[in-house]
Amino acid sequence: MKTASLWQNHNFRMLFSASAFTNLGDGILAVAFPWFATLLTRDPLLIGMVAGARQLPWLLFSLPAGVLTDRFNRRNILLVADSVRLGLALAAVGLAVAAPTGNVAVYLLIGLTFLLGSAEVIRDNTAQTILPNLVDAPQLEQANGLLWSTEQLAGQFIGPPLAGYLIGFAIALPFGIEAAMLALAIGLVSTIRMPRVEKAAPQAFGPALKEGLAWLWQHQTLRRLAFVLGFYNFIGSMFYGVLVLYAQEVLQLSAFGYGQLMAAQAVGGLTGSLIGPTVLRRTGPTAGLLSGVLAFTLCTSAMALSTSLWLIAPLMMLEAFGNMLWNIASVSYRQRKIPTAMMGRVNAAFRFFGTGPASAGSLTGGAVLVAAAGLGPTAALHLMYGIVAICAAGMLAYSAWRLRLD
Repeated sequence: MKTASLWQNHNFRMLFSASAFTNLGDGILAVAFPWFATLLTRDPLLIGMVAGARQLPWLLFSLPAGVLTDRFNRRNILLVADSVRLGLALAAVGLAVAAPTGNVAVYLLIGLTFLLGSAEVIRDNTAQTILPNLVDAPQLEQANGLLWSTEQLAGQFIGPPLAGYLIGFAIALPFGIEAAMLALAIGLVSTIRMPRVEKAAPQAFGPALKEGLAWLWQHQTLRRLAFVLGFYNFIGSMFYGVLVLYAQEVLQLSAFGYGQLMAAQAVGGLTGSLIGPTVLRRTGPTAGLLSGVLAFTLCTSAMALSTSLWLIAPLMMLEAFGNMLWNIASVSYRQRKIPTAMMGRVNAAFRFFGTGPASAGSLTGGAVLVAAAGLGPTAALHLMYGIVAICAAGMLAYSAWRLRLD
C-alpha cells in the first residue's frame, strides 16, 4: 500500500501523534536528567547510576510486563503507563524547584528515574506490540519507519537543543514540558479504537511467562538477535551513560552545545528513519544490522582517539543512521514472526535479554572512569570509549558470522 493509506488510518494517526509528543518530552529528558545530575555531583559513578536506574527496570520488569500486555487491552495499558509517567514528571519538577544539594538529592533523582523507567517498560513494550493490531502486515516497515522518524525528529533533533535552552532559564522547565507532552499524548491515545484481536488463553502468571520464554528460545534467529542486542545495548549504555561528561570534559560543550550535538546526531537517525525502509528493501535486513554495528564501531573508535568535534559529530550522525537501520530491520522482523496472541510476552522476553543489560552498561562506564581517574578526565574518557570500540568490533565479527534474518 502507499504511504498515504496510513494517514487514512485513524488509529495510526493517533498513535503517531501521541508518539510525537512523548518523544519530544523524552528528548528533553535525555539532556535534562544527566545535566541535572552533573549539577548535583561530579562523581561519574553516581552520574552513571542516574542513567542505569532508568534502564534497570528492563531487566527486572520486562517479563511481567509482557504477560500484562497479552492479558489486557493494550490501549488502556498505554493510558495508565503514560499517566504514571505524567505524575513522575511533575515530581521531577518539584525536586528541581526545591533545589536540593548533595548525594541525598542524587539518590532522589536516581529513584525518580528508576520509577520512570519502570513505567516506560510497560509503555514501550505495549507500544511495539500494538502496532500490528493497527496496521496491515505489509505496512509494518513503513509504519515503523514513520514512528522512528518522529522519535528522531522530536526526540533527538528538537528535544535536546530545546532542553539546553530551557536549562538556561531553569532546570525545572524541561520536566514541566515533559508533563505537558504526556498530557497531550494521553488525550490522543484515548481516541484509539482497538480492533478485536486474538487474546492469549487464560493462564496463571507463571505458565504464561514460561510459554513466552520458551517460544523465543526455540526460535534460533530471534534468540541470537536478542543476545547480540543485549551486548549492543550494554556497550551502548557505556557510550551514552557518560556522554554528558565526554561533552563537558573532552569537547568543552555547554548545555546548549551538548543539546546541539545530540540534535546533529539526530539528523543521521532521522535520515535513516525516512529512507531506511527503502534501503532495507534493496540490501536486505541482515545488511541493515551489520551497517548499524559497523557505524557504532567507527564512531566509538574516533571518540577513543580524537578530541575533534568536527570529526566526532559526523560520525555520531553516521552511527545514528546505522542504528536506525538496525531498529527498523529487527523490530519489523519480530513483529512478523511472533504470533499475535503471544506478541506481548515474546517481545518482552526479547527485550529482557536485549535491553536489560543496558543498566549494567551505564554503571560499568561510570566504574571504568572511577578506576581510571588517576589518568585525568580526558584520558579516562578516551580509555572508556576505547574499550567500547574493541567490544563493538568483536560484536561486528560475531554478527557477520552468525546473524541472518530470513
